[in-house]
Amino acid sequence: MRRQETDGMAPGFPETGMAEGLLHLIYEVALNPEHLPALADLWERCLDAGPALDPADLAGHLARARRFLDQLPPLAPGDDGRLPLDAVSRAAAFLSDGIARIFDCNGAATAAFGISADVPLAALPFDPVDVVTLSETIRRVARRSESAGTLRLRPQGGGTPIVLRISPVDRREGRPMALVVSAAPVWPDGFDVLLQDTLALTRAEVEIVRGLVLGLPVREIAAARGRSVDTVRTQMRSILSKTETHSQSGLVRMVLGLMDLAGTAHPGELSLARRRGQLEDLPTRSLILPDGRRLEWLEWGDPAGTPLVYMHGDFGLVRWPAPAERAARASGLRAIAPIRAGYGGSDPHAPDADLTRAVALDVAALLDHLGVSRTAVLTIGGDLRFAVGLSRIRPRLVSDIIAGAPELPRLPVERWRRLLDRTVRQSMPMLSFIIHAAFVQARRSGKEDFLLIGAGGCAADRAALRDPDLRDAMLHGSAVCLGGSVLAHDAFARARLDASRDWKPDLAACQVPILLIHGAEDPIAPPVLVAEVAASLASARVETIPACGRLLPVAQWDLLIDRIKSASTFNLG
Repeated sequence: MRRQETDGMAPGFPETGMAEGLLHLIYEVALNPEHLPALADLWERCLDAGPALDPADLAGHLARARRFLDQLPPLAPGDDGRLPLDAVSRAAAFLSDGIARIFDCNGAATAAFGISADVPLAALPFDPVDVVTLSETIRRVARRSESAGTLRLRPQGGGTPIVLRISPVDRREGRPMALVVSAAPVWPDGFDVLLQDTLALTRAEVEIVRGLVLGLPVREIAAARGRSVDTVRTQMRSILSKTETHSQSGLVRMVLGLMDLAGTAHPGELSLARRRGQLEDLPTRSLILPDGRRLEWLEWGDPAGTPLVYMHGDFGLVRWPAPAERAARASGLRAIAPIRAGYGGSDPHAPDADLTRAVALDVAALLDHLGVSRTAVLTIGGDLRFAVGLSRIRPRLVSDIIAGAPELPRLPVERWRRLLDRTVRQSMPMLSFIIHAAFVQARRSGKEDFLLIGAGGCAADRAALRDPDLRDAMLHGSAVCLGGSVLAHDAFARARLDASRDWKPDLAACQVPILLIHGAEDPIAPPVLVAEVAASLASARVETIPACGRLLPVAQWDLLIDRIKSASTFNLG
């Protein structure tokens, strides 16, 4: 979502027509969220001038407009070029400008071709002459010299030819790109387990099914497994009986259908798989809480290590960069990341629940389930208040709080957050609509700018995002907040409402040691103001990191791990 600079009101709406103009822009945004900056400008003027509409009438219009928002399809693609890949679940697909490199690829392309983002086109397993042909076709299609292209290329070392379809990709910025989709069959990671559980197949039977889906004849499957053709055919009869299919083709069709189901399952039933081949696959775990709600969480690091609760912030940054997750294991750290209610597959809280207390109770229930009796807590942004709430209800559970890029109570904030906080006090329906529209627009046009704007958009953060590991962790981890089938706009709005209250007394009463670690260029928590708030807290100390912004918790992971290791839970003997 990009802010647009304006010198006055939204065009065409004089001050006397403010109410009419507001309604017009609400429905314009519902049909095209790119108009959200104009609505934000006009809404800010409405807040300055006083109510332009009766609150009940405004709420009714906003409710109708949100129904339009829910029907908007994703654009193909977004600014970061990821939506076309998100839409291709089973086939190998990658993005390229055809000049030098592969811009990005999905997990199926990594499995089929052994490629990852930022590798040259020459890394593709095709004859060099065919790679040149592919490169030339991509360039022509990306520049619209051709509407689309289809190539039939033979893999290096022989084998069945692979058909590639090349389609243009509309990008508002950067080089022209093309989306390359392969007809080559791909076996998804973890699909073996799904087949064993769903169809009661043995591991050997799954290997045979895999060979059939990948197009191998029975004799090659037998040779690969060191068995006779007759043995494989006998096993095939058992497979057909278990699956209640009557032919190999019927079996393959059923298995391909299961792949499609796996690709559209409930987000809590899927692992957060790596996009670039760097992040490890992490299974999403779940717990049914005493009130019947489902709570999901992730873990990485050393399973037998010292526990650390990691609270992911309002934007759902639930993964660390791949080197940080590996370093956690090497450091003897067991990171536990609860996925907050309303994010991912975690069920939302009751509408009348006190959010800070409810989140703290969820985390306490999870730690009891895991047998964790003492832990440090690492937070991002406003999640500091949840850690403080946890320390209040369970004083002996929390040893230390490390607050990365903290959002402190009553600090002045940049314009976007200030507008949201003002809207909280004036109209919760408008707050929900603005956030809903921002999330829909981010899903339609790419979420990288959305995340940057939410973080304040400082130069240090833009520079940090040039690190592919950091960028991958942010874009991938935030899927629990803003993914293909997940929009956590209601949970986000509720968090903004909770953050708007004055929770400084809770912070001042906290008896747990708190380290406020933030960037010198953080636009939301400037160093002078952080130091001023910390000076009034008996349990807090401040560490300011030069040349860092709001993304410090994921950009400076090595420093944070060092500080975590200094927490008292690591020094209990």
